[in-house]
Amino acid sequence: MKDIVFCSNNCFVLYSAAVQAKNSENKESVPTLPQSPMKERPPKAFHQYSNNISTLDVHCLPQLQEKASPPSSPPIMFPPAFEAAKVEAKPDELKVTVKLKPRLKAIHSSLEDCRPPSKKWKGMKWKKWSIQIVIPKGSFKPPCEEEIDEFLKKLGTTLKPDPVPKDYRKCCFCHEEGDGLTDGPARLLNLDLDLWVHLNCALWSTEVYETQAGALINVELALRRGLQMKCMFCHKMGATSGCHRLRCTNIYHFTCAIKAQCMFFKDKTMLCPMHKPKGTHEQELSYFAVFRRVYVQRDEVRQIASIVQRGERDHTFRVGSLIFHAVGQLLPQQMQAFHSSKALFPVGYEASRLYWSMRYANRRCRYLCSIEEKDGLPLFVIKVVEQGHEDLVLTDTTPK
Repeated sequence: MKDIVFCSNNCFVLYSAAVQAKNSENKESVPTLPQSPMKERPPKAFHQYSNNISTLDVHCLPQLQEKASPPSSPPIMFPPAFEAAKVEAKPDELKVTVKLKPRLKAIHSSLEDCRPPSKKWKGMKWKKWSIQIVIPKGSFKPPCEEEIDEFLKKLGTTLKPDPVPKDYRKCCFCHEEGDGLTDGPARLLNLDLDLWVHLNCALWSTEVYETQAGALINVELALRRGLQMKCMFCHKMGATSGCHRLRCTNIYHFTCAIKAQCMFFKDKTMLCPMHKPKGTHEQELSYFAVFRRVYVQRDEVRQIASIVQRGERDHTFRVGSLIFHAVGQLLPQQMQAFHSSKALFPVGYEASRLYWSMRYANRRCRYLCSIEEKDGLPLFVIKVVEQGHEDLVLTDTTPK
């Protein structure tokens, strides 16, 4: 039997068939190897491996099981040109979008052709941006007028006029000062010089009736009767609204009748709490606001005459923003030069008007207008009174 030479670790070792007999003794360390089909022959020579490596029969080496190699990674596929390759990531990772731009192709025909083509938008060229503000129901409370005034005052964007002086005008019926509530006594109407009445106080008087033009008739007659009648609620004079029930003597002021819970009807009648029906009535009137044109019928000529006769008395006669302070007078020798075809120019006339300022926008000031005499002709004087500035006096020979 021929010997076989095997090379390992740069050393040549000669193995023979006799090595198999010696290796069979050490069965615990080396697994049993299958016998070779060739016949056994007596050993000719023995060689030992001196490099601390177990000796094995070269003719029949053990077939070790191949370990499963890990799967090879798939080949990387690059996306084609003009397309965007999106890399899917896990939820915890960052998504990355890679966009490959095409390479510009140079055309040697002209320089203009080498420029990149203009970008084309898909769909609409312009897009609108709409904003929707959603206010939750119930949680939002609109600010009141006092909060808005305080906020504007802090910003300093508004010009707040001086506080309006208190209204000392009194109603001749209920004796309350100033205009009343719209759904109550309502506004003050002029009855005569310095005489005022609330609209509903006069309208709901028993003698007073209203014409189609809005004139209130018999207001003076009701005022004379009210001076002798006492209210059942406040026990003061001036009551003119009586109960419509026959032989009932209960009489009230209009404001006192509301407080006493009297029942008013649409035909301008009233029933006191003792005679009003129980529950609601279909003809009952529960809203007293008057937005139509209503005025007191009076003799205007006599009223103007009373103004001239009471020139020394302090009074207020106002038309719009014009307030009369003094009417003035004309002597017989002045009549020829102190009038025109449309107006009279009495000496001593004085009035004031609240009008827009000549110095500031969105601000008003006071203009005092008067008529004086100079060289036998009228002289018109306007005095500009504005806070923070000296009074400015303008004069001319014509009112224009």
